Amino acid sequence: MTTLLVTGGAGFIGSHFIAMMLKKYPKIQILNADLLTYAGSQENLAHISAHPGYTFVQEDIRNREAMSALFKDYDISQVVNFAAESHVDRSVTEPDVFMTTNVIGTQVLLDTAKNYWKTNPADPNCRVYRDGVKFLQISTDEVYGSIEAPEKRSEEAPLRPSNPYAASKAAGDLVVLAYAQTYGLPVNLSRCTNNYGPGQYPEKLVPLMIEKALRREPLPLYGDGLHLRDWIHVSDHCRALDAILFEGLPGEIYNISGGCEKTNLEVVRQILKLCQRPQDLIRHVADRPGHDRRYAVDDSKIKRCLGWFPCIPFEQGLLETVLWHSEKFSNANAFDLRKD
Repeated sequence: MTTLLVTGGAGFIGSHFIAMMLKKYPKIQILNADLLTYAGSQENLAHISAHPGYTFVQEDIRNREAMSALFKDYDISQVVNFAAESHVDRSVTEPDVFMTTNVIGTQVLLDTAKNYWKTNPADPNCRVYRDGVKFLQISTDEVYGSIEAPEKRSEEAPLRPSNPYAASKAAGDLVVLAYAQTYGLPVNLSRCTNNYGPGQYPEKLVPLMIEKALRREPLPLYGDGLHLRDWIHVSDHCRALDAILFEGLPGEIYNISGGCEKTNLEVVRQILKLCQRPQDLIRHVADRPGHDRRYAVDDSKIKRCLGWFPCIPFEQGLLETVLWHSEKFSNANAFDLRKD
């Protein structure tokens, strides 16, 4: 039986994707390959660890020999590449690891898939691949750079990354597209807006601010807090990836948007309200380098071509996320938000 390889599946979005796919497709086989860096944890998938369709291996996508062995041993038929360094702040101080993982790691995976999926791997000019194979690269709206309102970027827009993280993802995207053009490899690219939801590592805005609010600690907000982001619940994102993986036209890029544009200040104020904390906990701090003012993508293509639409309202999803964190830290918080 062929297997779907999910790289970085112990992270926030990857773990949600794996759980969703196992629930939706009872006969699917999923191999989760994750290096288990600081942002990845097997606890994210503890509830499905015994599922007969799930296997975990601790591996680095930059390790060519290890990736080749996985393709051979598990007969990999599709790849969904979540594996990436993804925090902008860290990329400013540690850009080298972002480049090696997000660019070189992606190239190693592409090369391994190309060689394994070719119908005639001995022929360097062979552009014919096994039926049903697909390489889905998970990217980000940040590759388009900052965008003035009310404009939105389509999939054909030029890439203008502003920080090392976005630059590494843009470079990885170009490598994916080059493999499609040069070798005919069946690929798709997805570029999504800001995710939120239960289980996100607390270096991102939403979980960081929720945890600080629950602890009654000051909430540090970069600059004036008026940076605009489009927010999408992780479950809506995963549904979009499912559609792209099985229905996306090879070679195509698909933007994914939650259709919910809010300033960081609006999000933090809403978190404080849900946590029953005073607004004066907000502390404006010096802005970070390479902090884009606004991201916004045009997602009409995925709606038109694949029939996908987001369905979780931000207010509902944020409350669910606050309740998850409140339960996680229940020993430190005497109140129960469900009473309201």
